[in-house]
Amino acid sequence: MMNIESAEILLPSKGIAEDVEFWTSPSPGLGFRMDQIYPADDPQVVTLTGHGLRVRLDRSAINTDPGTVRLLCRGEPDSQLQPRELTSPSGTRVELVSAEEPMSRPPTKHAFIACRLRDNAPWVVGRAGMHYRDLIPARLGGAIIASHIRIPDAGPVPDNVHYHDVEFQLIYCHAGWVRLVYEDQGEPFILRAGDCVIQPPQIRHRVLESSGGLEVVEVGVPAEHLTTLDYEMELPTPHYRPDREWDGQRFVHSRLEDAVWGPWRISGFEARDTGVEDGTKGVAAVRVVRPAAGEHQPAPVTSHDSDILFTFVLSGSCTLHGDGQGSQILSEGDAYTLPPGVKTCLTSCSEDLSLLEVSLPGRFNTTLHPQKLPI
Repeated sequence: MMNIESAEILLPSKGIAEDVEFWTSPSPGLGFRMDQIYPADDPQVVTLTGHGLRVRLDRSAINTDPGTVRLLCRGEPDSQLQPRELTSPSGTRVELVSAEEPMSRPPTKHAFIACRLRDNAPWVVGRAGMHYRDLIPARLGGAIIASHIRIPDAGPVPDNVHYHDVEFQLIYCHAGWVRLVYEDQGEPFILRAGDCVIQPPQIRHRVLESSGGLEVVEVGVPAEHLTTLDYEMELPTPHYRPDREWDGQRFVHSRLEDAVWGPWRISGFEARDTGVEDGTKGVAAVRVVRPAAGEHQPAPVTSHDSDILFTFVLSGSCTLHGDGQGSQILSEGDAYTLPPGVKTCLTSCSEDLSLLEVSLPGRFNTTLHPQKLPI
């Protein structure tokens, strides 16, 4: 038995920002509000509600007249509603669709990718007026999105309580500071440069204000995931529950001032563990890496077997060599992904080099290879 849960109107959009302004602003005062938007870095779809009506604005919609009504359903369809698309006598299309947006992680399309800040990748205005720069343009086939996000001006951020349907999400503060609040995690707090948090699936949260020149690195899996605005929950919530889990993951807040450094998986470097592997029960790991004091030998040639291995250059410079990939001189703001099985090596590492490494899964194997450069 299928129960029709709600309905929405599908309308085409030539510009999401302009359409949202039209439907939600005090002038002309149509009385709609934004409920969902995705993807956050370059919005393609927005859902609005008002007066009991749900409207879906979609940049890919091609039917403009007489429009489409979507009936959101759960369960099995009734016999008289077997067709998934119906047409009214007046030509309005009626689509019967699942009430649950399918959000799955596609298979990873592994690739050796180096994205350099100096190559002038475009900054795109996304959710809440934030500026986004895509650090993995191909997104490994949709498996991951990594964004360099900035807020140029200090002050309150026009954000709402919201959550994300994700498998994994990291926020690392690269420069400046931002004040955040999370469901069941106490009062609002300041995330400073060098600090990071993971946002478990569907944890409610809100960005409150930021310093000028705020820069964060955000990593999300899968690349395209749904962001839902929650107008019912007020933050902070009355209870502090640091051990609460969302889909098996705990909220993790790693502070630079609490950093403990130890050996990294590659000799000649040391790493700060952020606690993400433990907090996600092995879904992912996040480490900050730097050259070990007194080490001046070139790093060895290695390969790995992680499904996803992403690195962002936080400071300093180095040269990345890849077997069959040539060499890339990297500096602050650059990023790269290393596919499993590919032999790589870091050389010419500056003393102030600092790397942010994100792996999925959290635990994987690194293999040392005996050959010398060039590789």
